[in-house]
Amino acid sequence: MVRVGFIGLGTMGAPMAGHLVRAGHEVSVHNRTASRAAEWADVHGGKVASSPAEVAAEADVVFLCVGDDPDVREVILGPDGALEGARPGTIVVDHTTTSARLARELSATCATRGVAFIDAPVSGGQSGAESGTLSVMGGADDDAAWATFAGVAEAYARTVVRIGGAGAGQTAKMVNQICIAGVIESLAEGLAFARRAGLDTDALLVAISGGAARSWQMENRAATMLEGRFDFGFAVEWMVKDLGHCLEEAGLIGANLPSTERILGWYREVLAAGGSRLDTSSLITRLL
Repeated sequence: MVRVGFIGLGTMGAPMAGHLVRAGHEVSVHNRTASRAAEWADVHGGKVASSPAEVAAEADVVFLCVGDDPDVREVILGPDGALEGARPGTIVVDHTTTSARLARELSATCATRGVAFIDAPVSGGQSGAESGTLSVMGGADDDAAWATFAGVAEAYARTVVRIGGAGAGQTAKMVNQICIAGVIESLAEGLAFARRAGLDTDALLVAISGGAARSWQMENRAATMLEGRFDFGFAVEWMVKDLGHCLEEAGLIGANLPSTERILGWYREVLAAGGSRLDTSSLITRLL
């Protein structure tokens, strides 16, 4: 058993924290909307803390899964932030998808207080969080802290891989998002083409899903894309945020991401049309 704290009980964080309780850990939680933390505790037990600092004061490992760079910075470095309550030896694990630049900064800042920082974005979406089968890609400079975290993370993850030092987890997540965005766009174009050509799309998907075109997106989203259903986990607004981080990092390292830049523009079109909370497969709406 490890004393853990979890900050951010949204679509991903709430089920992840629940798995930690079921794994036998002592869990305290905090959420910006206090009522959500109270509701979570009614279901799972555990203690509700009034601030990130209070969470950190009572935990050996502090997890957070919030929105974007400003949210993470506030939770860790702000007034009553986690770093205010953390003791030397505490491990802070950020499951938010952020910029790699922020992860490197936070790792260095935490180290001055004797606190280990791990950037550990996840892949697998809401269904993966609920089933405890997430994939975690991590960046850490402290070997012992990583070993402790990896053991605890088994409660909600099927795969936990250390990619490298601080920032490497976020950079790996960028690769993940670049690949996903490209697959969704190509699937959207293919399905729109098939419909315009008058093909039987049910038969088409049976035929091509058994070959080299097969993908998770095809198996799980192709039919719903054609049906115009986009009420699934990962929202357009988050993909816009993530691809923006990809392009920022690409600028820093001199990488060329022409397709990613175009796809980000198309997602921004969906966003401008009111599709911020639609699933990322809604990219097909531009084409049908």
